Order: sequence, then structure tokens, then C-alpha cells
Amino acid sequence: MREILIAFGLTLFAGMATGIGSAIAFFAKRTNYRFLSVATGFSAGVMLYVSFVEIFFKGQEALVEAFGSGWGNWINVISFFSGIALIGLIDNLIPAAENPHETPSEEMTAPLHPSVPCPGGNNERVLHFQRGLAGVESEAQRNRKLTRMGLFTALAIAIHNFPEGLATFLAALHDPKLGLAIAVAIALHNIPEGISVSVPIYYATGKRRLAFAYSLLSGMAEPVGAAIGYLGLRLFLGDETGAIPPEVMGILFAGVAGIMVYISLDELLPTSQAYGKGHDSLFGLLGGMMVMALSLLLMQ
Repeated sequence: MREILIAFGLTLFAGMATGIGSAIAFFAKRTNYRFLSVATGFSAGVMLYVSFVEIFFKGQEALVEAFGSGWGNWINVISFFSGIALIGLIDNLIPAAENPHETPSEEMTAPLHPSVPCPGGNNERVLHFQRGLAGVESEAQRNRKLTRMGLFTALAIAIHNFPEGLATFLAALHDPKLGLAIAVAIALHNIPEGISVSVPIYYATGKRRLAFAYSLLSGMAEPVGAAIGYLGLRLFLGDETGAIPPEVMGILFAGVAGIMVYISLDELLPTSQAYGKGHDSLFGLLGGMMVMALSLLLMQ
């Protein structure tokens, strides 16, 4: 039970990082996009290294032991690419306009900061932004569109976070130290997502608390996904004691490795490159790999 609570706590921590992103959008005088670039690159480095060096081979070890060298390796590779296919399918089902992996620009987030002076106050700037977005539409129509954008972004993030939460949970359940590293990587990845939920909802309603609440709730899909996934696995695939068989864990580990590789290559690295300067993205990527490598060596 202690291992399950630790794994769930790490998953909860990772999910709550969307709230950190929302808080940054509201209370920081300026959004540090170079920090976000390095942080998301760092997160990609952690995920890629741990996927290819640790998680993939943990799956292979369990599957080879269960099915032998021939079938075990084949099932491991198939499970890896099945994880990529699963998260890719989820990604493609989300409308492009609501895809959550694009952090709003400094101009868009400026009205959120009460400490930033502007002629006429922040309300005037918000209205100016809304008019620029929607042309001749009425204010009510603009607000409905912005609310819809924010809610769809929150829903998109929640859908993405279900498999991410299960991945974090399973890794932490197997090895809490490994789970901690992955939880930190997922948390860094969730910070810009929290910003992307807060911005349109605040523009539509003018309410910081409501925007923060939706941002935080979208991240709570991670612990919810972990809980539902784990209970489902125990119920349908567990043995007489409820424990998940090693071969099932092997398949899940290979699938988790695929999910994390997809997230890194399709979401984190493009975001990192978009908001960085020079080699910020590369420095973050290499830094994440080196920190993860050092962590694994120290954990031996």
C-alpha cells in the first residue's frame, strides 16, 4: 500500500503543475520563455533517455523471461510502437485549434498581470485583444468563443494527461526514484499547458480564480487516469491476489516508453525550439539526459 500511495502522490504532483503554469501567467511580471524552452527541452531529455535506456529494457526483461528470447523481443517492440500509436491517435482526435501544446505569446498574457501598467487599465487591454480576435462580433459572441477555446484546451490536456498519468504511476510503482524523475519531467511539461488553459478563459470571464481552477482541473486528469488505469488492470488482468502479472507489466512498460518518446518528439521539442534562442533547446535536452543518466548511476 505504501508503494501505491507514493506512486499516486508523484502522479498528483506532476498533474498539479498545470496550476503552477497558471500561477506564473497571473503573477509573474513577464513569462520567461527562455526558461520554458530550456525546461521543456530538459523534460524531453529526461523522457527520451529513461525511455530508451531504462523503461524499454525493463519491459524487454520481463517479456523475455515470460515468453522466451524470440517472442519476448517481438512483443516488446510491438508494445513500444503500440504506445506510440495510442498517444498519436489521441493527439489526432483533438482539433488542431485546441491543441494545448502552444504557449500564448507575451502580448497575449500581458493583460493577466496586474502589475503591468497599461493605458486605460487591464480591462481595456483585454477588450482590445478580444476585438482583435473577433472583428465585428458582439462581446457575448467573443466571450463564448474564448470560453469554448479555453474549455476545449482544458479537455485536450485532460485527454493527453490520462496516459501520461498512468505512465508516471507505473514507473513510480516499479521504482519510486525512477518515478520521481519522470514526475519532474512531466511536471515541467505541464507548466506551459497550464498557461494555455488560463489565457482564453480569463479573457472570456475576467476571473483569475476561475481560469486557475480550470487549469488545475485539467492537470488532475493525470492522477485520475492513473487510478482508473491501475484499478482496471488489477480488476481485469490481475491474478488471484490482485497483483498485475509480470508479462502484463512488461507490455505496459514498453508501451509507456513509446508514449514518452512520442510526447518528447511531437510536443516537447517543438515547443522548446519555438520559444528558445540559439541552442537553448539542445542545452535543455542534453542537460535532461545527463541528469537522468547520473541519477540512474547513483541509484544502482
